[in-house]
Amino acid sequence: MENQVPSFDSLMNPLLDALRELGGSGTIDEIYEKVIEITQLPHDVVCVIHNPDKSNQTEIGYRLAWARTYLKKYGLLENSSRGVWSLTSKAKEIETVDPAEVTRFMRESQRRERAQKEEGGKNKLEASLEYEAEQDEEWREELHHILTQRLEPAAFERLIQRVLRESGFIHVEVTGRTGDGGIDGKGIARIHGFMSFHVIFQCKKWKGSVGAGEIRDFRGAMVGRADKGLFITTGVFTPAAIKEATRDGAPPIDLVDGDQLAAKLKEFGLGVEREMVEQVTVRPEWFDQI
Repeated sequence: MENQVPSFDSLMNPLLDALRELGGSGTIDEIYEKVIEITQLPHDVVCVIHNPDKSNQTEIGYRLAWARTYLKKYGLLENSSRGVWSLTSKAKEIETVDPAEVTRFMRESQRRERAQKEEGGKNKLEASLEYEAEQDEEWREELHHILTQRLEPAAFERLIQRVLRESGFIHVEVTGRTGDGGIDGKGIARIHGFMSFHVIFQCKKWKGSVGAGEIRDFRGAMVGRADKGLFITTGVFTPAAIKEATRDGAPPIDLVDGDQLAAKLKEFGLGVEREMVEQVTVRPEWFDQI
């Protein structure tokens, strides 16, 4: 099935089209969902996991990360520190891009950078290319292994309880027990200190994809017991699950997948620490003032 997943370069134009339909900018998740919608890829292809033993990232998501990186270096995309990607003015002037030309540009740039470095040194372009798709993936893989392999279900529930509290929830209780329809806990979400919503949540350690069936079962258990539902998993949600969660006329359910959970743990410093590399810069103008 993996050989049916589109190559990263063949995803470049769908990625650009997705951003255009999103109004010129979008988060990684919004882009991912829109690309799936545009390409109309089969369910089995969308659910292929890049590295099931180490990560919850789908193969499509992995290849889209490379496509974003190449298009950024080519000058068609830019991204903010908050993870929002947008089209550049250059991208707005073209309808389609030649993936082969983008790839050639990248290879030529790599050769030029390599020629400017000392033999054996690693050029800056290669390092930047590897950061999003490889270096960033390394800590996520380690975290995914810990969450799915080392943590007991009860410990995982306590972790989610902590994450929700750090996110501003109050009265967060873990109530998971057999026969409770999959409900693991409840809490109250406070909005700017004025409004509040009663939320029921389910948190599951998952290696693969969560389908629409699990979302329907959870909704059946939460109806009449809370204002909103929250489904948190270490895995990923299928397009059908995402659609089911936002189905018109049904109680809304917010979804948090493994990548979003990892980002929250990193943001709150819960088991994930960020180390800042010291950069020393000499400022000649300072000495001119002596």
